[in-house]
Amino acid sequence: MLYEFTSANANNGSGFEGLGDNNIFWNVTTGIVLILGRFLPIIAPIAIIGLLANKKFIPESPGTLRTDSGTFGVMTLAVILIVTALSYLAPLALGPIAEYFSLY
Repeated sequence: MLYEFTSANANNGSGFEGLGDNNIFWNVTTGIVLILGRFLPIIAPIAIIGLLANKKFIPESPGTLRTDSGTFGVMTLAVILIVTALSYLAPLALGPIAEYFSLY
């Protein structure tokens, strides 16, 4: 079921065919997931663009994080790794990790 909804969200054309997903429930729910997965994430970047367009110029101060420094690159990489790890933690805890602990 997780793969079915993830596939519908990514719209990559694959599906878990052993699920028997050609019925009204799966067609409607995966259609809703596809719409939410495509159009809902568009709202936040558009809102950020609007806020940045209206922002007044603020001169650089000692507390400013420069975007052309190594610190910015390391912080960006750390945030990407943490968010990616958190997005994979729940499915792993419910799947392979739980199965491993149930064997012993």
